[in-house]
Amino acid sequence: MSEFICLTLAMFFALPVFLLAVATPAAKFALSSSAFGSGKAIPTRHANKGVSGGQNISPPLSWANLPEGTKSLGLACIDRHPIANDWVHWLVINIPATVNGLSEGASRTTMLPAGTKELENTFGTMGWGGPQPPPGSGTHPYESLLYALSVENLNLPVKTNLASFNKAINGKVLATAKLVGTYER
Repeated sequence: MSEFICLTLAMFFALPVFLLAVATPAAKFALSSSAFGSGKAIPTRHANKGVSGGQNISPPLSWANLPEGTKSLGLACIDRHPIANDWVHWLVINIPATVNGLSEGASRTTMLPAGTKELENTFGTMGWGGPQPPPGSGTHPYESLLYALSVENLNLPVKTNLASFNKAINGKVLATAKLVGTYER
């Protein structure tokens, strides 16, 4: 009888734990910034120097819950406003999967993780090129896309455009996290 009680108690305690483990979905791959929230305005200090008060400081970004098998990360920050025509503000590749963010002002500095490579933006410079929408053109959505990749590195030249970047990551993306900030002047 004591075996029956032990077995019943074991099932009584084990079953809820098992059901909880099965019913709990995996945490979602997420991208965030301590400088602005999703759908919120990007602070002017991150805007390009052509904007009054702009300092062209890359924003802080952090991420969580990388999918299993992630070997590196790629980042694209793009102005999706129709006038901007997918203007690239930042392309970053070969971010090690062992890091969980980029510090504010990391672009073009040694604060970038070892092995990380910045590519040219649409302004024609390497690294972060902050928002600089045409005055009076309305609110621009700046989409930051972080790609969890199945490869350790992408061998791309500094002068890589968005189409070539997208072609290079095609078939290597395990998951994508998105953060959209806005800017208007």
